[in-house]
Amino acid sequence: MRSFTQRLLIATLPLSLVGPVLANEVDLPGTMAWTAYGTNSSGYAQAVAIGNMLQNEYGSSVRVLPGENDVSRMTPLKQGRVDLCACGIASYYGAEGVMMFADRDWGPQPIRVITTSTASFGLSLAVAGDLDVETPADLAGKRIAYIRGDDALNKGTEAYLAFGGLTWDDVERVDYPGYARSFDGIIAGDVDASFTTTVTPPAQQLASSPRGISWPVLDPNDEAGWERMAAVAPYFRPHEVTAGAGGISPENPLASASYPYPIVVANQDLEDNVAYGLIRALQEHYDDYKDNAPGANGYALEFQDLEWVVPFHDAVVEYYKETGVWNDDLQAHQDQLVERQQVLMQAWETFMQDAPDDDDAFTSEWMAARATALSDAGFEPVFE
Repeated sequence: MRSFTQRLLIATLPLSLVGPVLANEVDLPGTMAWTAYGTNSSGYAQAVAIGNMLQNEYGSSVRVLPGENDVSRMTPLKQGRVDLCACGIASYYGAEGVMMFADRDWGPQPIRVITTSTASFGLSLAVAGDLDVETPADLAGKRIAYIRGDDALNKGTEAYLAFGGLTWDDVERVDYPGYARSFDGIIAGDVDASFTTTVTPPAQQLASSPRGISWPVLDPNDEAGWERMAAVAPYFRPHEVTAGAGGISPENPLASASYPYPIVVANQDLEDNVAYGLIRALQEHYDDYKDNAPGANGYALEFQDLEWVVPFHDAVVEYYKETGVWNDDLQAHQDQLVERQQVLMQAWETFMQDAPDDDDAFTSEWMAARATALSDAGFEPVFE
């Protein structure tokens, strides 16, 4: 809940605090390369819109490379072949060294956030509208889609179940080979809910079907529910959703949850002038790109969660200090995130010195070693 307070403080700061003369100049390279989601995604469109602004204002050319999955988007970043990734929540999994990154070719990555976009949509379980599901607790006994090979979607589902005090054991799990197929299954009556964004085409199709669509309400005052959700997926935040299938609008908002998309990340060693120049350009020229791609208005300063789950690049922190929105509490949070990442990187280095050859044993033993290292350092493992 602290993130709401932080955003409110930022939004209500006097202009004298958010608009001082800045100490550093914008010094961007002549060319940059980014990875992003596929060419039909809002993340790709946003990266192109930002690239156009950077070209027009600073003569900095951005080449956007589409990637069809998390690994293809993050591999060039890991290898140093691109400067940034306009990623999804897999960037957090990469920083933590879990799920698809609990692999001998990956491990925890030294990722730093440059900026994020939190727009009007939410991330939720789309539920068949003929079931009278009002809250996540009402999902008990319902048929819930599990998407094989998609850790992010399944973790989102698990987080919503946790909000309602449920686990996968309390519902009927129905496996699907892909995300779109699960919505075909809801419309056909074979399953009751699947995780998605509120604005995605499959959700619109479900809303237009005979079953209709509904979205579980997440009471922003249900502290126990939010604590259970955070224990499963700490990257979710309360969010008033104002765009989505089933009649969600500014006049008919939904109390739900969201996390940023895209999450623009770089490696820790990205040059300071690039990180600083990007965040400053994105804020100072916000009006020049905010309407040029769906969701691009989510980069506004008031929508930045300064207490999220991945540390900021040091130069981004410097920018926030200069603009007057950074404080001691935010610095303490940043320091904890950096320390957590250092613990993970050291645990990985130690583990790899005597790692098992078998892939299954590798993953299970790394996850155990990871959890032990984090617990010993006073951190919650989250993933075990």
